[in-house]
Amino acid sequence: MKIKADLFDEDKIIRTVKRMSYQILEKNHGVDNVCLLGIKTRGVPLARRIARNIEDIEGAAVEVGELDITLYRDDLSLTSDSPVLNGTNVPFSVVDKTVILVDDVVYTGRTARAALDAVTELGRPARIQLAVLVDRGHRELPIRADYVGLNIPTSRNEVVAVMLEETDGQNLIRLYEK
Repeated sequence: MKIKADLFDEDKIIRTVKRMSYQILEKNHGVDNVCLLGIKTRGVPLARRIARNIEDIEGAAVEVGELDITLYRDDLSLTSDSPVLNGTNVPFSVVDKTVILVDDVVYTGRTARAALDAVTELGRPARIQLAVLVDRGHRELPIRADYVGLNIPTSRNEVVAVMLEETDGQNLIRLYEK
């Protein structure tokens, strides 16, 4: 793959996640009965960053869980005969809460759909919202993010790569051409 452009550097990512944190607070009138579920892999550190921002802004802690959607994917049989499970870790109830799913990129909507299935197996939330750092378009399902850091129209022969310090050793959003 060929690098086409660097879209966001570390400072822009930090500012964007902070803005998304404010939007979450505003839309939900605080964080009473709100929890964050990061979709593995990069949704987890993003959810933790949002939770830290909210605590800094509001002085209130938000529960953060980790959601592994591997077994809920509709393309599981196409990807592997023996999928690698990274484990869901949600040490609290989601029943009657506002659950905010957090992911790095929304593309076709299939990951978000799988996450919806995974959440409903944990219990029945009052509502589910979706927060993504990048929306690159090309939806195949009627899924829309409630909070979007960056809208970047892409072609299908492009790849958006989100790199985070916690998983990749750097903070960068890069556009590649296949």
